[in-house]
Amino acid sequence: MGTATGSSFDSETLRRAVEGNTGNNLLSLYADDAELRIVDRNSQPSHPTVLHGRGEIARMLDDVYSRDMTHRMEGCVVQGDRAAYSESCEYADGVRVLSESMITLRNGKIAQQIMIQAWDEE
Repeated sequence: MGTATGSSFDSETLRRAVEGNTGNNLLSLYADDAELRIVDRNSQPSHPTVLHGRGEIARMLDDVYSRDMTHRMEGCVVQGDRAAYSESCEYADGVRVLSESMITLRNGKIAQQIMIQAWDEE
């Protein structure tokens, strides 16, 4: 289990937030001015989806956590003001999603995140 130097951010706190039933605990880990870049099949590297601030991130998390799916953090490494983690999700119908995130911390909060995700095609 890793802990960012001089902060309350640690992998167990992140695990509980990711694996929770709502996005509220996860949202509380983001700085007010956080930026989240998402790369996937629909938002490719040259044109990622970019969310600015907790308001936009909250809307995305509300959507994701309103779905009938489970979330599991597979692993996390925290070193200084950086962290990386893997998350696997599964919808009730068996469709799986895998995401990898690299985050930058500021004062114990997520300031920047790059998420790369892929999901089963039907």
